[in-house]
Amino acid sequence: QFTTRVVSCRAAELRPEGGGEPVRGFQVVLEDTILFPEGGGQPDDRGLIGDVPVLRVTRRGPEAVHFVPAALEPGAEVLLSLDWERRFDHMQQHSGQHLISAVAEQMFGFKTTSWELGRQRSVIELDTPSVTAEQVEALEKSVNEKIRDRVPVTVRELAADDPEVETVRSRGLPDDHVGPVRVVDIEGIDSNLCCGTHVSNLSDLQVIKLLGVEKGKKNKTNLVFLAGNRVLKSIEQSHSTEKALTSLLKNGPGEHVEAVKRLQSSVKLLQKNNLNLLRDIAVLIARDFKNKPAPKQLFILHRKEGDSEFMNIIANEIGTEETLLFLTVGDEKEAGLFLLAGPAEAVEKLGPRVAELLGGKGAGKRGRFQGKAAKMSRRGEVQALLQEFISHQNPGA
Repeated sequence: QFTTRVVSCRAAELRPEGGGEPVRGFQVVLEDTILFPEGGGQPDDRGLIGDVPVLRVTRRGPEAVHFVPAALEPGAEVLLSLDWERRFDHMQQHSGQHLISAVAEQMFGFKTTSWELGRQRSVIELDTPSVTAEQVEALEKSVNEKIRDRVPVTVRELAADDPEVETVRSRGLPDDHVGPVRVVDIEGIDSNLCCGTHVSNLSDLQVIKLLGVEKGKKNKTNLVFLAGNRVLKSIEQSHSTEKALTSLLKNGPGEHVEAVKRLQSSVKLLQKNNLNLLRDIAVLIARDFKNKPAPKQLFILHRKEGDSEFMNIIANEIGTEETLLFLTVGDEKEAGLFLLAGPAEAVEKLGPRVAELLGGKGAGKRGRFQGKAAKMSRRGEVQALLQEFISHQNPGA
C-alpha cells in the first residue's frame, strides 16, 4: 500500500482487452504510484485507489495513467493498494525471462529479440532458426542451478548519457523516454536495461520449466516457459487431469497413452462401419421411394444422423431429372446440412430461397444446391414452398 495524492482526473473510455463495447471511466494521474504501467513485454498491475478498482495502467511519457470507473477529486489524498498476487507472478516471469535470455546467449549464442508475458505461459523469441531438444534440456538445467545458487538481483539507475549504458544488454529505449535509465543486474550473469518489476533474488523464482519451442517468425524460434507459482499450478492441473483419466480409462497413468490409442482405433472402425451402414440405408431409402406407385415429383427426407455423402447417394439413386428432392441432416434444434436437387432450372430458382428460409448459406451447380442450415426447425416452410412450386408447374396434379 502507498499513500499519494490525485494530480488530475479526466473522463475517458477504455477498450476491453477481449474486445467489446468501450467502458466509460476516468484517467487518473497521481503524484507517484506503486502500480506498474504496461511496458517492456510486461502487462500492467492492478489494484485499488481507495476502494475504486484500477482497470488499466498505461504510460504517457513520464506519467503513469490509471483508468478507473469512478471520478477522483484532484488534490485528494488517497491510499493506493496493489494486487500483490498478480505483481509477484509478473516479477517471477520477468526475472525468469532475463535469466533464460542471458544463459541462452552465454551457452549457445542465442540472442533474445522480443518476449511476451502471457496469462498462462510466457514466450521468448530467440534469433535462431532452430533449438534442439538437447539444448532446451541443458538450458533448463543451467537456469535452475542458478536459482538454487540464490544469486542476488539488484536495480540501479544510470544517466542516459552514461558510457556504461552501452555495455548493458538492451533492445533500445522508447522514443518518449525521459530521465535516468534503469538497469537490472543478476549478479555475475546479466545486466539489462529494463523498466519492469523483478524479484530481489533468483531463489524467489522457485523453479523454471521450459515447455519447449515453437516455430517463430522468419528464422526465429519461440521458447515457451513457466516460472515460479505457474509451474506449481501447471503440475496441479496436470495431476487433476491425470486422476480424471485414471478414473475414466480404468488404468494407471503410465498406460493412459496406449489406452487412448486403442480407443481411437475403435472409434475409427466404428465410424467406418457407421458410414457403410449410412450408405446402405441411403440406397434402401431411394429404392423404396422409386418402387412406390405414387407420383414421384417431390421427395422430402430429414434424418438426424447423416452427412453430405448420405444425401448425395439418395439423390443419385433416385435421379433428379424429374424429381425435386429436399434432404436435411442434423439435430432439429441445432444447425445442420441441406441438399436441394432436381431439374437444374428449378434448383437454380429455388436454392437461394431455401437457404434463406433455413437461415443458412449454400451454393450449387448442375441441379444441386447444398449448404449449411442454422434453422432446421423451418423445414416445414421449405416443404410448403416446394409443394407450391410443383403445383404451379403441374396445375392438374
